[in-house]
Amino acid sequence: MLTVKLKKNEDRRLRAGHLWIYSNEIDTEATPIKAVAAGTLCRFSDTRGKILGVGYINPTALLCGRLLTGKADATIDTNWFQRRLVSALDLRKRLYPTPHYRLVFGDSDGLPGLVVDRYDDVLVVQMTTAGMEQLKPLVLEALQRVLKPRGILLRNDTASRELEGLSMYEEVIGDVPEVVDVIESGVSFKAPIRGGQKTGWFYDQHANRDRMAPYARDARVLDVFSYVGGWAVRAARFGATSIACVDSSKLALDSALVNAEINGAALDVHQGEALDVLKRLRGEGRLYDLVIVDPPALIKRKRDTDAGTEHYAALNRQAIQLLAPNGILIACSCSFHMDASELQRILLRESRAAGRRLQILEQGGQSPDHPVHPAIPETRYLKSFVCRLS
Repeated sequence: MLTVKLKKNEDRRLRAGHLWIYSNEIDTEATPIKAVAAGTLCRFSDTRGKILGVGYINPTALLCGRLLTGKADATIDTNWFQRRLVSALDLRKRLYPTPHYRLVFGDSDGLPGLVVDRYDDVLVVQMTTAGMEQLKPLVLEALQRVLKPRGILLRNDTASRELEGLSMYEEVIGDVPEVVDVIESGVSFKAPIRGGQKTGWFYDQHANRDRMAPYARDARVLDVFSYVGGWAVRAARFGATSIACVDSSKLALDSALVNAEINGAALDVHQGEALDVLKRLRGEGRLYDLVIVDPPALIKRKRDTDAGTEHYAALNRQAIQLLAPNGILIACSCSFHMDASELQRILLRESRAAGRRLQILEQGGQSPDHPVHPAIPETRYLKSFVCRLS
């Protein structure tokens, strides 16, 4: 196996528990890597030759190495993947009474470049690195051994694959329906895994939706970026008196209506760009007791920070204008490049500009099936504030 040597002192982050190696940290004179195939398994060593562990390398990427294990003599085979999957499964079985959760969350589960969402006997898998793509046969065999799924959908169509020089594709193994069942805290949903966003359902907001219960009771609710109605339908089950959904996707809103019908709820849906719809609702004099603003990542790269920050501000500005006195705003961000303190600053500034007094009641993050790797800040990405505006 190839041994890739790091420059002096560039092993410190790995020794502290991190899993990433950047191209400028590699001693390319001692170990030239230009001709190495993307995704090749290798050992990483410090400048003295001490092995730091086994991982994979992609010489064409800026983030060119990922550590799979700190064991120098590890064999990365189906049995190795099976052990990692069993460990990940043990955690989720403790957390959830039904088999609906994110089974693998990349680095945090010791499987960098791999995401697996479970919908009972159907799995949706994403491989975002060349190394994990090369290891795909082992991953699939291990999943078959551990879970014996009816079907596996490979949604390898995420834009992050382009950074690794990978093509985007979708592949079906076994029996994979267009729509699958999801159960969240006892509430049933249908999720469109074939044509929906990302892997079909946003498990990372499970805990935050649970937290919504006391605020949705007897409330007029507006769910912005509603997707298939995860927040909206949960609000209905918590006793909301009316629910409106806003999304740009007709497929998403049609799915939200189906999910509402399953649960005996009624939705008022508005298709269009969020800011445009919010301004229209404000012009119509609408008021809501609870507004949820849960947009997609608006700051995908650091250079998008200024534009994305203004977008978050504009969305929450309009949401505040639609809140009744003493209304509740649930403001979320899944952009890693916006930290919680910045989102809080936006909420304070916009509430003061609107002449409203802001109280932060609760603060949340991603659900525990998206665990945080303590050495990798990027794995802590979701922020959620529950605010009262009087």
